[in-house]
Amino acid sequence: MTGTAHQRDETVRPVLKVSRLSKRFGGTQALKDVDLEIAPGEIHALIGPNGSGKSTLIKVLAGYHHAEPGAFAELDGEPFGLGQVTGSRHDRLRFVHQELGLVEELSATDNLALSHGFARTAFGNIHWPEMERRTGALVERFGLGIDARRPLALATPVQRAVVAIAAALQGWEGRRGVLVLDEPTAVLPPGEVARLFDIVREVRAAGASVLYVSHRMDEIFALADRVTVLRGGRRIATRPVAELTPRSLAELMAGREVETGHRPQPSSPAVGEAALEVRDLWAGPLRGVSFDLARGERLGITGLVGSGHAAVPYAVSGAWSGPVRGRVRLPERSVRWADVRNARGLGIALVPADRAREGLVGEFSVAENLTLPLLDRLRARVGLLHRGRENALAEQWVRRVQVRTAGPGARITTLSGGNQQKVVMARCLARRPPVLALCEPTAGVDIATRLQLYELILRQAADGMGVMVSSSDTQDLLALCTRVLVVRDGRVAEEISGRDITEPALVHAMEGTSAT
Repeated sequence: MTGTAHQRDETVRPVLKVSRLSKRFGGTQALKDVDLEIAPGEIHALIGPNGSGKSTLIKVLAGYHHAEPGAFAELDGEPFGLGQVTGSRHDRLRFVHQELGLVEELSATDNLALSHGFARTAFGNIHWPEMERRTGALVERFGLGIDARRPLALATPVQRAVVAIAAALQGWEGRRGVLVLDEPTAVLPPGEVARLFDIVREVRAAGASVLYVSHRMDEIFALADRVTVLRGGRRIATRPVAELTPRSLAELMAGREVETGHRPQPSSPAVGEAALEVRDLWAGPLRGVSFDLARGERLGITGLVGSGHAAVPYAVSGAWSGPVRGRVRLPERSVRWADVRNARGLGIALVPADRAREGLVGEFSVAENLTLPLLDRLRARVGLLHRGRENALAEQWVRRVQVRTAGPGARITTLSGGNQQKVVMARCLARRPPVLALCEPTAGVDIATRLQLYELILRQAADGMGVMVSSSDTQDLLALCTRVLVVRDGRVAEEISGRDITEPALVHAMEGTSAT
């Protein structure tokens, strides 16, 4: 049953109504006269390309940004301010942001208390049994068991998402309002995405409306009743999902015809022309993983959260922070095997999973972030950095990977997530590495940027670069890979090649279930 089965009564007053919402940052018009209406009991999707204004709209609703004069908003007929003063946000407008806002070193009980306070005894002490009872009641309403006393770092991603949703819904039982979910499935494996969908539907069944922000069109069609498309800071359309197809929705987003079913022609890497050889790799959950990567090959590595697949690109590139052992060799550069603890010197380029925390320096410009590993090439005779060379190199790569930016001197945080990812990719490619190791390369990017990244990656492989794609997103694996290694319990459990790489085959292999 999809979200579109929920029928909307046009005569019912919207639970959330926003009119003429505009927001400007200097010379950039982030939002222009945006209208948005959410019906009672509706799951309403918000979608658009990177830089379309989705994040700005959410931040205005949350009170983080001020709206321009002339904007108007009301919740269940009651007007409220759009970020005008602290505390102006309506209490029945709740948010679960992509980063969740949890302290993972603390328990679910502690995290819920941070949002709405601790229960106290008559003597003013914390009433721990009452706190645990409240936590259990909030979390178990969604049918997902979790030990309320254990640190959230030990919980699964979907359990942490449930705690964040429970924290947002505290004190809201039986009251109409809107829960805003911003990219809630960005790091969830396929099995847990379905469970989160069930939880979102349960939130709706309890009387709330949901504003669901996503880049994933499959999620929109599986879950939402209606969808609003933003592009260039303007509302392009609001449509019932039942009236759309993936292609028509993609065209609304992109403003042109786009191909949504991207899949490269299968190719066979040249046998014997190895770009990377890995033997007996141990790192985190990994238990003696071995594999070869050929030149021009696009090798996928996948598995459920905790299986160990995400550790592979970090370990072979020398970026794994914990204990690691094994052997690694780049045949075209050396006949000798190297200890994987010294892998950083091999020159394997890593695109990390979390670009904001692991891949970028927020205080730096686009040019400074792009050229960080290339400073030795950019020095003047006296040893100082040659700014002219730096900017020229940055401009070359900005054009080459189609980064949308005001210029190389623009601060990296002014770029959308997809354009930040392009900068990280450009920095890796500018080093001319023998192997490119990618971890969740399209997390949180829109379909147009996703296709651009796919084409960029495919071009590198066509030029002979070995490409490793570690991803829990089956779309990445289907679009990019000629061979996929599926990791379960720290070991390579299955290998899928060529036309056998299908979504059902990948999901069954990841979960260890039979496809028959």
